[in-house]
Amino acid sequence: MPVAKPLFLTVRIEPVRLKTPFRITGHVMEAVNLVVCTLQRGGHRGRGEATGVYYHAETGESMASQIEAVRERIEAGITREALQDLLPPGGARNALDCAMWDLEASEAGEPVWKLAGLSAPSPLLTTFTLGADSPDVMGKKAAGLGYAKALKLKLIGDGLDAERVRAVRAAAPEVWIGVDANQAFDRAGTEALLPCLIEENVSLLEQPCAIGADDSLSGLSSPIPLAADESAQTSADIARLAPIYNIINIKLDKSGGLTEGLKMAHLAREHGLGVMVGNMVGTSLSCGPAAIVGQLCDVVDLDGPWHLSADRDPPARYEDGHLVCPPEGWGLPERKAA
Repeated sequence: MPVAKPLFLTVRIEPVRLKTPFRITGHVMEAVNLVVCTLQRGGHRGRGEATGVYYHAETGESMASQIEAVRERIEAGITREALQDLLPPGGARNALDCAMWDLEASEAGEPVWKLAGLSAPSPLLTTFTLGADSPDVMGKKAAGLGYAKALKLKLIGDGLDAERVRAVRAAAPEVWIGVDANQAFDRAGTEALLPCLIEENVSLLEQPCAIGADDSLSGLSSPIPLAADESAQTSADIARLAPIYNIINIKLDKSGGLTEGLKMAHLAREHGLGVMVGNMVGTSLSCGPAAIVGQLCDVVDLDGPWHLSADRDPPARYEDGHLVCPPEGWGLPERKAA
């Protein structure tokens, strides 16, 4: 067990705007307040960022308050293992956990991927997400994303979803398509939409039903893999969801950090499930740790910085449909305090 040493903690709230409003079931996002944690020890620095889980009413302010409430315990010195018990899963713990990984990389002179026992990361084929809009608008947006190799469509259960899928497929006949309902359907609505999804060669159906209604999908005959997102918060949910879903979507804001995210990925594999990683629309500072999990995943949805009006310097890059994290970015030993 690592020995905890005193730390110096800085917490900031940083507002960022999206390029355009982003609509999903029951929510429209135009801007977010990120919380950014910086941990310093000696000449070394670690940073972590969180957007928070909107459907848990997390905000930049609420996450910052959670962190400030345990500042004394953190600055006295804490390990990542102890952090898992100090704060519950969510954005506050995510920002701190990722900052601790980043600090450890700086202190050890080793990249996070090596500390986590993984191979050197490679660029990740990522989906580009289209927020719910009229079928015509979504089709036009898809046509403008000629560099994308994979698209994810937000569906909202308003009777136009089949038309949305058909419009996007007509505009992008060759790309991989997944759809995300964000809890918009019930069992009957899911079954009604399936013929269209099959006909249009959709490869993934994410979170069709509400949290708590997962059992309603038991026995559903679907050739399209089902992914649990909102229902899969932490590793504690995986055994329960394994008989119903085919894939678990890991988001570090939900899990409470990279430590739990990696645990979820490995446990999902043990249960015979596929693994997906996503994020809650953050900057490249969020993409760094999520991309570590992405090395273990079948599906990657890390286009968060692409939706923002501005990103960090150095930014993540999107090349030929792939996410490329900056070589001097998060989780690398070069990141040190000024």
